Amino acid sequence: MSFSGLLSQLLEIIIAIALAPLLTGWVNLWRAWLQNKSAPSIWLPYRLLHKLFNKESVIADNASTLFRAAPYVMFGCMTLATGIIPTLSTDLPLATAADAIALVGLFALARVFISLAAMDIGTAFGTMGARREMLVGFLAEPALLMVLFSASLISNSTSLTTIVDTLGHREFAIYPGLALAGVAFTMVSLAENARVPVDNPATHLELTMIHEALILEYSGRHLALIEWAISLKLFAYSCIGLALFFPWGVAQAQAPLDMLLALPVLVFKLAIGGFLLAVLETVSVKMRIFRVPEFLGTAFLLAVIGLLVHLLLVP
Repeated sequence: MSFSGLLSQLLEIIIAIALAPLLTGWVNLWRAWLQNKSAPSIWLPYRLLHKLFNKESVIADNASTLFRAAPYVMFGCMTLATGIIPTLSTDLPLATAADAIALVGLFALARVFISLAAMDIGTAFGTMGARREMLVGFLAEPALLMVLFSASLISNSTSLTTIVDTLGHREFAIYPGLALAGVAFTMVSLAENARVPVDNPATHLELTMIHEALILEYSGRHLALIEWAISLKLFAYSCIGLALFFPWGVAQAQAPLDMLLALPVLVFKLAIGGFLLAVLETVSVKMRIFRVPEFLGTAFLLAVIGLLVHLLLVP
C-alpha cells in the first residue's frame, strides 16, 4: 500500500463524511426555492447533528443490543461504501478488496440492521416501515446490480476504479445501453434514498412514510448517526452516478497531485446533481406504496434492456 493510496483513501472518506450533510442541505435549499417556500439554511443538517449529539438518547426498556448497535452499523456501512467509490482518485486500497457487488452488499447490510432494529421494539409503525423498507430493497438491489453490470461490461471488471479508469480516460463514445442504465439508476436512487416519488423525506404522515417509520424510536446520538448515515447514503449514490456516467475529473492512480483539481470538480458535479434532484422532486408527485413495485420493476427492466443492448451492439 503506497503512501499516496493511503492518503487518497483517507481523504475520500473524510471528505464524504464532511460534505454529506452539506449535500443534503443543498438539496433541501433548492427544493424549498423551487416550491416557492422559505428556504432553510444550507448548514441546517450540521446544526441538527450538533443538537442531537448533545441530547440524551432515550431507549425503550425492551430494546435489545441490536437496537443500540444498528445506528453504528448503518453509519459504518455507509462510510465504507463511500470509501469504495472513486470520487477523487482511482488509487484506493479498499477498492481491491471490494467491488460493485460488495458495495450493494453494504447497502443491504445497513438496510437489514435498521429494519430489524425497527421491529425490535415491537411498535406498529416500526414494523410497518421495516416491511416497506425490505420491499423496496428487494426490488431496488437487483436493478442496481444490473446497472453496475452494464457498466462492468465496458471495462470487463466489476471494480468501480477500473470502470472509472476505462470510461474517464479513453476516447469519447456513446453507449446506448449505458443511457438506459442511467435512467434505471436514477429511479433506483430515488427509491433507495427515500425521495419523491417513492417516499417523502419531509413527511411524518404515518400511512405514507417508509423510512421515517424506521427511526421513530431513536433519539440523541443514535438518531444523529442515522441522520448522518442517510446523508452519506445520498452522497454515495450521487458519487456512484458520477463514477458510472460522468467519470471525468477523477485523478488517476499515478497522478496524486491531480486530486487538488478533482475536489472542486467533485463539488461542482455534486452541486449540479443536487439541483437536478430538487427539480425532479418538485415536478414529481408521490405515488402510492402499491405502485412502487411497478416503478422499480420498470427500473429493473430498463437496466436489463441496457445490458442486452450492449451485448448486441458490442462485438
